[in-house]
Amino acid sequence: MMRTVELPLWFFVLIVLFAAVTFASHFLFPSVRWFFRRRLERAVTRLNQRLTRPIEPFKLARRYDMIQRLIYDPEVSEAIAAHAQKEGVPENVAFEQARRYAREIVPSFSAFAYFSFGARAARWLANALYDVRTGVNNDSQLAKVSPDATVIFVMNHRSNMDYVLVTYLAAQASALSYAVGEWARVWPLSRLIKSMGAYFIRRRARGQLYRKVLARYVQMATQGGVTQAIFPEGGLTVNGKLMPLKMGLLSYVVEGFDADGRDVVFVPVAINYDRILEDRVLIAADKRGDRRFGARISVIMKFILHNIWQRVLRRDARFGMASVMFGQPLSLRQFGPDGPIERLADKLKTRIEDVMPVTFVPLLSHVMLNAPAPLSEAQMVQAVRDLLPRTRGAVPAIEEGDVASYVIRARALMAKRRVFLLSDDGWQMSEEERALAQYYANSLGVVEGAQVDAPLDAACAKS
Repeated sequence: MMRTVELPLWFFVLIVLFAAVTFASHFLFPSVRWFFRRRLERAVTRLNQRLTRPIEPFKLARRYDMIQRLIYDPEVSEAIAAHAQKEGVPENVAFEQARRYAREIVPSFSAFAYFSFGARAARWLANALYDVRTGVNNDSQLAKVSPDATVIFVMNHRSNMDYVLVTYLAAQASALSYAVGEWARVWPLSRLIKSMGAYFIRRRARGQLYRKVLARYVQMATQGGVTQAIFPEGGLTVNGKLMPLKMGLLSYVVEGFDADGRDVVFVPVAINYDRILEDRVLIAADKRGDRRFGARISVIMKFILHNIWQRVLRRDARFGMASVMFGQPLSLRQFGPDGPIERLADKLKTRIEDVMPVTFVPLLSHVMLNAPAPLSEAQMVQAVRDLLPRTRGAVPAIEEGDVASYVIRARALMAKRRVFLLSDDGWQMSEEERALAQYYANSLGVVEGAQVDAPLDAACAKS
């Protein structure tokens, strides 16, 4: 027992490494995880004291536990058995496929990543690129919702900046869980997005097994009180108009609703911009009749960083106004979960249209598209003043004398892109850029010949 044993140095080092890993995994790592988890729980408790809608325990559950709960859900188990029978594969193969779907969908939320990094970065980026305006009654709309209800923000989708704006503006209320498409599944972006609480969805997936796994996750999150944000148009609008809402995620929420449990309250959110970063890419996709967006993320990031650098140099490189409005909340319990899902979608779409922000590039684009002759700057200002009472949506809360300055800024933005051209007779539309002007004008709801006063609670305030 006391004899000396000689070992090669590499083998001895290997034994020591295995011993160190075993010690760490069985004794050190659990203690470290427990230490940091306790600190995280205390930090979340302090955070919840200042949030209007505290973070629910469901959102803080370990990702592994959520995946296990999802794949062993009775409805998912039935879908696994049906998939195995339909495809003629063993159930364990179908089970592993369901597990892959669950791992793809379930996020790994980090309160630190969301509030210490995400919300602050969103605020800085939004204000670096835009003059951000919010509804003066946004907070009061949220205050109407019972604290026990699950809030689901239902938003129109005009730009990928929508995620940034709403994350920033809702950070005082709660942490949002977004449904994001395939574009965000690129590493390392995917890890960051999942840590922010977003979950991926395959918009073109048609398999029953995948849809059941996704539906059950959405229903579990809703029943757990997780504040969510969805874009039911199914993607970015390619023509500037608010598209009919798709039923997918809305139907999952309605089907999983328990009348004796939490209420579900939909909060309509309308977003509009003076400049959309992806506008030309979207217009090109509309002309082709597809949704293949050719912009690489590297090009977009270079464009954003260039404009941020202009701000650092104290050159105002912002793209005009960006505005977010909250509409009248809609309770699913009061609406009736047995009502037609199409009627629910139409009602939400109407409420989004009612508070669609009216920004000045769309206003001026509408004026110039319909102008029979070149306009002077003074005529542009007067035409916008005449158009404002005939627009449906949220008119900015600005002084009467400020209309001219906003019109001039909008004209400068479009002139810089050579959409409006100056001639000896005045400003006129560039025929080559008519599609771009039409894209922005399409965001307005114009009621010809009618005087529609924008409601006070839909007015914009500077963020």
